[in-house]
Order: sequence, then C-alpha cells, then structure tokens
Amino acid sequence: MKTTTHYSALVEHIGKLLQQGRSQAAQSVNTILVQTYWLIGQHIVLFEQGGQEKSVYGSKLLEQLAKDLTERYGKGFSRSNLFQIRQFYLGYSKVQTVSGQFKLSWSHYVEILKTNHPLEISFYTKQAEKENWSVRELKRQMKSMLFHRLALSKDKAGVLSLAEKGQEIQQPEDIIKDPFVLEFLNIPQAHQYLETELEQQLITNLQQFLLELGKGFAFIGRQYKISLGGKHFYVDLVFYHRILKCFVLIDLKRGELSHQDIGQMNLYLNYFQKEENVADDNLPIGIVLGAYKDRILVEYALENMTNQLFVSKYQLYLPDKKQLEHELQKLLTY
Repeated sequence: MKTTTHYSALVEHIGKLLQQGRSQAAQSVNTILVQTYWLIGQHIVLFEQGGQEKSVYGSKLLEQLAKDLTERYGKGFSRSNLFQIRQFYLGYSKVQTVSGQFKLSWSHYVEILKTNHPLEISFYTKQAEKENWSVRELKRQMKSMLFHRLALSKDKAGVLSLAEKGQEIQQPEDIIKDPFVLEFLNIPQAHQYLETELEQQLITNLQQFLLELGKGFAFIGRQYKISLGGKHFYVDLVFYHRILKCFVLIDLKRGELSHQDIGQMNLYLNYFQKEENVADDNLPIGIVLGAYKDRILVEYALENMTNQLFVSKYQLYLPDKKQLEHELQKLLTY
C-alpha cells in the first residue's frame, strides 16, 4: 500500500514538472517568435527608409517579399502577415533592446495594433501584461474603449501617465468608470428590464462583470442583508477589493438616480464601517449605478459627505468610438 502511494506521488510530481516545462517551453518559443518578428519588421522599415523600396520594388515590396520568403521558407510570410510584422516594429520602435521586452503573445500584439494611437498601444500593452488578459479579454476591453473611459476622468498629465504605466489602483477613485459598459449582458436597449433582472444577469455573467470592474475585486454576495431598528435593507452586490483592502458596495438602479439612492448608500457605508469592518480594513466604498444621472443633483447630494461614495452610469451597449476619441483629443490639446 505504501509503495503504491509513493508511486502515485511520483507520477503526480512528474506530471507537474512536465506541465510546467511545456508551459515554459511554449512561452519561450512565443517570446523568441515575437522578438524575431520585431527584428524582421525593423529590417523591412530600414530597407524602406534607405530608399531602396522605391528604387527596386516600387510600392510592391511586401508583395515581392512575401513571394520570395514563402518560396524559400514556406508558410507564414503572406503579404498580410508581413504588413502586421512591419506595423509591429513601427508600433514598438522605441524599444531599446529586444531581449526581455515582449511579454505578450503575438496574437495580443496583433489585436493591440488595430489601434494606431501610440497612447492606446502603450496602455493596452501595459494593462494586458499587468492583468494577464487573454486575447479574448483584450478584445473586449478595446471594444469597450477602456482607455478612453479611464482617460476622460483625468487631466492631460494623468492621461499620459495612464498610457505609460497602465491603470494603477492606489485610491478609491481609481476603480470608478463613467460609464461602466455592460454590453456582455445582451439586454436590448428597448427592453423594459427590472433591477432584479439586471442583478441576476450580472451574477450569471460574473466573470465578465469582474473584468469590467477591473483588477482586485472579489465577490462576496448579493442582496446582502442589513438589519437596523427592526427594518431590513439589502445591498445589491458586495465585493471586497484586495488592493484597496476594503468592501465595495454596489447598488443598481434601472432608471435615473435620485438623492434618496445616494442617501441609502450612505447608510449602507456607515453600517459596514461600524459593523462589518475588521481591524485591517479600510473605509468601505459605495458605488450607485444608474442608467441616467443629473450631474447637478448628484453634486449637491454628495456635497460635504465624508464617506467614499461614487455615482456612475452604466450602459448596455458599446460606447460611441468617434465621440470618445473626439472628447479625448480635446482634452489632450487643451
């Protein structure tokens, strides 16, 4: 019996080592591939800049190169692939040394380069590295215009810092987006949904909701019961933020937000601060999410409030790309 147990342990250990080795080998191969593509792109661009493209091949350099490389080395060198390789070098041409610089897969870089804005390229690269996004998660964040939504809440210096370092969670304001985009729920705009339906859909799609909320959120529960003076109240969604070390309470409202909604969240925050927090917890954060909000009403409702309470919109569809780009451009040129 003892021998069998030891043998099973041996097989398990070998299996773990093989899995780890294969993972490291795949990562190493990917890193070498990405580095090689960067160098190939560099050679193509330097050839073009030397004027040899026009003198020898005119504007058909990539077409001719694709044909010759495919004949010599086989598949992988179509004109479209060479165009992406060339764009990859141009997008990351400021890399000083190739070794150790590229941490994402080639598929990640192909997606990121679908934007040609240097600030976006830098931000999505840093963020994908920080949060270990899959290619699918990266696509979703880019479609939802994450960079623009975060950038528009900052000044010009803040936008440049965001692009250079990615999103850094250091204070409660850093986890707020306006709007939060919930297009993954697939609720039609015209559908007359209830708040309970919205909440259930978020729970059903919790993984994608956590991606939208951002790094550090851990789900605690829904309809969290609070009992005060013989009355019962229920917080729609409760999370704990591992980085900020505090509870995050979210209340969902189907229509326009009111000052009563803000007052109710303030009550929840006071309760959590006194009844739920333990010694190492920081002050809780409250987020009231509604489909609409009156900025002046919200401003007056929040004035002189000491709790960390934020009011934000959500929308069930992807934001207007041109409008957000226009607003960001105004901010950067101001």
